[in-house]
Amino acid sequence: MTEFDFCQAGIQTLKIECDAISQLEQYIDHHFTKACQLIMKAQGKVVIMGIGKSGHIGKKMAATFASTGTPSFFVHPGEASHGDLGMIEKGDVLLAISNSGEASEILTLLPVVKRRGIHLITMTGNPSSTMSRLAHVNLCIQVQKEACPIGLAPTASTTATLVMGDALAIALMQARGFTADDFALSHPGGALGKRLLLRISDVMHTGTSLPFVSPECTIRDALFEISSKGLGMTAITDNNHHLVGIFTDGDLRRLLDQRIDIHSTLIGDVMGTSPTTISPNVLAAEALHLMEQKKINALLVTEGPCLIGALNMHDLLKAGVI
Repeated sequence: MTEFDFCQAGIQTLKIECDAISQLEQYIDHHFTKACQLIMKAQGKVVIMGIGKSGHIGKKMAATFASTGTPSFFVHPGEASHGDLGMIEKGDVLLAISNSGEASEILTLLPVVKRRGIHLITMTGNPSSTMSRLAHVNLCIQVQKEACPIGLAPTASTTATLVMGDALAIALMQARGFTADDFALSHPGGALGKRLLLRISDVMHTGTSLPFVSPECTIRDALFEISSKGLGMTAITDNNHHLVGIFTDGDLRRLLDQRIDIHSTLIGDVMGTSPTTISPNVLAAEALHLMEQKKINALLVTEGPCLIGALNMHDLLKAGVI
């Protein structure tokens, strides 16, 4: 049996699909602008429809639209002809996908769609197709050839469709001024949501779990505070609870090398006087970035000169930010 060159076949596929994507740029034109304008002006949602592989791409496209500020959902054309067409309302925009532009399952629905005054955008590989001619605007997704060597399995054409959908979604996202905060509201679950939603105030230690001592305490007293609160450090504050310094496990190791008496030396004499601090209102992910940048394991949280909280790397790990 002759050994097959799998790598060469894979590379050839990539080249064909890259060429298909590069050809799409010529179709980002006034039709693309009109499609975006129709969606921006719509009072309802973008309803995406496709059959077969186009349907699979359409489902992903609907998910991308919905998560980037353009309300959207997918309707299967077969189910639509048996009642689900009622999910599409006046004010919605129908985005129908078919490489040939002749998908019978979609074409049978278009007279009803037209009668209800619903705007129709199509994505087809044939600008002269029936679907293209019936649309308010058609987005061309034509490719020179499929990556499939026998030219039958949708490959380059589905890639082109997906990329055109992404282009629409991102153009609309930018036009709407969609921000990271907006994105977070539609992604509350998992690590992504935690990185985008959790703020320092959600994870910091406060009250009796907040380690702090006065400058007049001994190093021994400070060590007791560090051990009891478990953050690997303690803040040093004055009588007004203003932050004046910090003492960490690392500081202790350095002091022991100098043979300093921990029972008599005041913490105010050995504390670090320029602690890194953070505001309670910023994202917890920013605390992670700051810790990595400064190569430290803990942060003090302040409002003005006052100490209000503390956190360490373990808190971020436990919260799922890392």
